[in-house]
Amino acid sequence: MATKNSSVTEFILAGLTNQPGLQIPLFFLFLCFYVVTVVGNLGLITLIGLNSHLHTPMYFFLFNLSSIDLCYSTTITPKMLMSFVSKKNIILHTGCMTQLFFFCFFVVSECFILSAMAYDRYVAICKPLLYTVTMSPQVCFLLLLGVYLTGFSGAMAHMGSIVSLTFCADNLVNHFMCDILPLLELSCNSTYVNELVVYIVAIGVGMPVVTIFISYGLILSNILYIRSTEGRSKAFSTCSSHIIVVSLFFGSGSFMYLKPPSILPLDQGKVFSLFYTIVLPMLNPLIYSLRNKDVKVALRKTLRRKRFF
Repeated sequence: MATKNSSVTEFILAGLTNQPGLQIPLFFLFLCFYVVTVVGNLGLITLIGLNSHLHTPMYFFLFNLSSIDLCYSTTITPKMLMSFVSKKNIILHTGCMTQLFFFCFFVVSECFILSAMAYDRYVAICKPLLYTVTMSPQVCFLLLLGVYLTGFSGAMAHMGSIVSLTFCADNLVNHFMCDILPLLELSCNSTYVNELVVYIVAIGVGMPVVTIFISYGLILSNILYIRSTEGRSKAFSTCSSHIIVVSLFFGSGSFMYLKPPSILPLDQGKVFSLFYTIVLPMLNPLIYSLRNKDVKVALRKTLRRKRFF
């Protein structure tokens, strides 16, 4: 059902490409990506839940990161897959706004959960004696509550901004999902206020980036004072997975939203969107499990337990 100030009741998602020869191969490629994403993130969630030695603040946040990635991917990928096998990938106005809301909610939440993880690593490496007190269950819960409240606020701001637009005749969204910038292109009225909302939320999202940079700056300066090579190596290995994920997530996102359309056309922007909406949720559990001894040990224990029963 359309809003009262819009004559558009449904949108058509243009998809990733309009080349017929690529549709089926891309369908199976992204279907494989989605299966790996679901299995990887569900596997990591299950491992953390079943193994008591992983019930620490670091894995508490990792548990939530995997949950966000799983929901995030499920919000986007199934509808995207439909664009490869249907002539017109139609989405109702309400469905489009719902997808936009959850997309924004999980994106903003992921930004802040990564910030919380960086703070956790800072306390673990720079203030190890105070770690248990500083990262108590109550503090972790409050940090997580802040993450999801911020995600909800950002999503409401974006969705409220887009719902207020008037869509007249053109309903072809030049994207594989209902994203902010492609929807702004379809508006009949001025989008100045909406673009302002995008930049205000982007500044808010910049807060976790600052937190991450400060945390890792302090971690690096602390590591330099560690005399033993083994100690330095252990400290670096503790943070390396997180640094990789942060770089990939914020790097691809900034290319999409912080560059004007004249520099980065939407067709090219789809590639960056594809990376942080489809590829990164698939890579995260692989990065954290392959580079993490605790997760490998937990996996071996769980497999042995299943064999025993």
